[in-house]
Amino acid sequence: MTAPADLPLDTEAPGRHWLSSPGPGLWAVRVSLYADRAREWEGMLDDGERARLQGLRRAGDRDQYRVAHVVLRQLLGDRLGRDPARVRFFREPCPGCGGPHGRPAVVGVPLHFSLSHAGDAVLLAFADDPVGVDVERRPAPALAAQVASELTEVLHPAERAELSALPAGERPAAVARCWSRKEAYLKGVGIGLGGNPALTYVGTGPAPSDPPGWTVADVPAFPGYVAARAVRTGRLGPDG
Repeated sequence: MTAPADLPLDTEAPGRHWLSSPGPGLWAVRVSLYADRAREWEGMLDDGERARLQGLRRAGDRDQYRVAHVVLRQLLGDRLGRDPARVRFFREPCPGCGGPHGRPAVVGVPLHFSLSHAGDAVLLAFADDPVGVDVERRPAPALAAQVASELTEVLHPAERAELSALPAGERPAAVARCWSRKEAYLKGVGIGLGGNPALTYVGTGPAPSDPPGWTVADVPAFPGYVAARAVRTGRLGPDG
């Protein structure tokens, strides 16, 4: 099976609004605009992906997962010159415990990638070095305090202090961008939430802080969302 001839990889083409490039090596797609197309191309998913898809109880979660993985396969197929259905994935060893649940990778290919989805948004990244991305919904002001409270145990002490010092109206954006940066970094490292997020400082302010050996950046996102990317750029620190 091959990708359709009109696969909208060219964001300059009129009418192809479902896929956009918010930066080099980055692609974003709205689930609601691609859900029907993704259902048509569900056959390119492998047995593991289809089992995971069918295990999701909510239709919205299934649409989200299907879109993310169909688009990932299409973009990888385009980059690698392969039939998207023939792309084979595996998990690298976890840097924390050595188990087979680290970063996802393509068999026999040095290209690194990461994907994230939340609500109506899917974000994907590709790079020559380990990379992680995360997209998050920006919490409504009424929920910001609750979200910040729920994240207290996984934020760095300095991040908690920064949030406490902010006016209430600025906290929703700060909470979301801090968590997005942190998840992007942990996914890039390959340890995910199996590590201790509170050990890593990425900051809550307008500019992220870079963990040793990594570069973290906020990236453009759809209205109502925040997103971040982390790329390994040098010697790793003790937690990465």
